[in-house]
Amino acid sequence: MSGAVLILGGTAEARALAEILDRDGIPIITSLAGRVQNPALPRGEVRIGGFGGVNGLLTWLREQQCIGVVDATHPFARKISASAAAATMSAGLPLLSLRRPPWQPQAGDHWLDVPDIAGAAAKVAEHADRQPDLRVFLTTGRQDVDVFAGVENAWFLIRLVDPPERETPPQHLILRNRGPYTLEGERKLLREHRIDVVVTKNSGGDLVRAKLDAARELELPVIMVQRPVTLTGTAVERPEDAARWVRQRVLS
Repeated sequence: MSGAVLILGGTAEARALAEILDRDGIPIITSLAGRVQNPALPRGEVRIGGFGGVNGLLTWLREQQCIGVVDATHPFARKISASAAAATMSAGLPLLSLRRPPWQPQAGDHWLDVPDIAGAAAKVAEHADRQPDLRVFLTTGRQDVDVFAGVENAWFLIRLVDPPERETPPQHLILRNRGPYTLEGERKLLREHRIDVVVTKNSGGDLVRAKLDAARELELPVIMVQRPVTLTGTAVERPEDAARWVRQRVLS
């Protein structure tokens, strides 16, 4: 499809944007990384798989004669965001970042901020040294499970959409399901598995925030991995604003 807007997707915000633009008759192609089995597909044309780095993306943009790019990937998808910034600059194409706002701590929260996944694993190990038989609810995604493989003195409940492909902690249970989650369900889960600490990324959004509300109610600490710093120029937080940018910046 020539003259289309590329949406780098995989998030609820990307699907919402695709629905708006497709409904308005604006040509779009949504790209999914292909890391999740049976992903929720957006409206419009979809491609699945990587581009092969900056040069691959640049070549693809030129071949497809794309007229703009919206980076609506996960807030922690640093590699593709960096590639999008470099490729659009080389191609002279407009780029917008669509990012849901990060979660903010509320009264009663006990967040332990760490800069990255390695910091989260180190923090879990510290807790485990002080608290024998520590029980951890790990919700950072399958790409990061192996970072916790060296924590031997803690038990992990690992929630994933797809099974892990890398090394896992010695003591663990895999729970496979997909959000959105409810406060009642998260509260029950934490209690049934006698969780002591929750580990998550600050991805933001409403689909999975119930675990934070449940942790607050149960007075559990949350090890929170902070978002990476990304330099992507223009950014918005709502699909409606991204759609407006497409109309004004790309189509005008």
